[in-house]
Amino acid sequence: MKPTLLIMAAGMGSRYGGLKQIDPMGPNGETLLEYSVFDAIRAGFGKVVFVIRRDFADAFKMALGNRFDEKIEVTYAFQELDDLPEGFSVPSGREKPWGTAHAIFSARDQVQTPFAVQNADDFYGPEAYQVLAEELQKMPADEACMVGYELANTLSEHGTVSRGICQIQNGYLQDVEEHLKIARTTEGFIADTRDDGSQVRMAEDEICSMNFWGFAPPFFNALKLRFEAFLSAEGNELKSEWLIPPVVDDMIKKGEIRVKVLRSSASWFGVTYPQDKPWVVAKLEEMHKTGIYPARLWE
Repeated sequence: MKPTLLIMAAGMGSRYGGLKQIDPMGPNGETLLEYSVFDAIRAGFGKVVFVIRRDFADAFKMALGNRFDEKIEVTYAFQELDDLPEGFSVPSGREKPWGTAHAIFSARDQVQTPFAVQNADDFYGPEAYQVLAEELQKMPADEACMVGYELANTLSEHGTVSRGICQIQNGYLQDVEEHLKIARTTEGFIADTRDDGSQVRMAEDEICSMNFWGFAPPFFNALKLRFEAFLSAEGNELKSEWLIPPVVDDMIKKGEIRVKVLRSSASWFGVTYPQDKPWVVAKLEEMHKTGIYPARLWE
């Protein structure tokens, strides 16, 4: 069976200041999300599931979703605050959904094959979809995979970024440590700035997770159990977030899953800050001119 691509498109870019998911970036007005779907189709994915908010579903479908209907199977899942396991309820005052792991959980009824998970507002590169599709076709049900990028290829010139830095042994992920304020310093090296203002120097080629994962359908069962545990421990905190890396990290440490790391030397890019957009636009135009993409994406 062909793998499924699950695209998390429910969030608004708080630092960027708008719906990056439908912001034109390509030379013909393409969004970054369109490049994801295009690359996935070329790599052999058979279905796309968009995880979106119900309140902008119509606008999303009109602006983007309807473009793919004749090219690949498309379905939608809604990340909603009250989509909780039985016995749990939304605490008074909670306004936002529960995080990226919750976004995946929201799509549990839409996914029946091995699947990839990605952010909607990131560009991962054509080769990443190819290697991920190939791995998903042969991956055992008790394993997962992720595309890892070299840290130097994932930075913004206009501010700090958050990255999950990976510890790898024999090609498999051992640990993911979140670093929240990474940037290239004025001295030219990469560093993470801690809350006390101190800086920890980081290697250019450290492998980091950009939330481009591959899972088998049994992963949803593990998610449900961990969601219940998360809600029991942190469900009453109004801003608590249930995120993918800690879930995967916990499963690794308990021996429940092995995660194969598929390395990429390509440059990831996205619009973390508004000032990033001109560079992204220029980069995409160059990729069309050099033949990586056709003159018009959907011709």
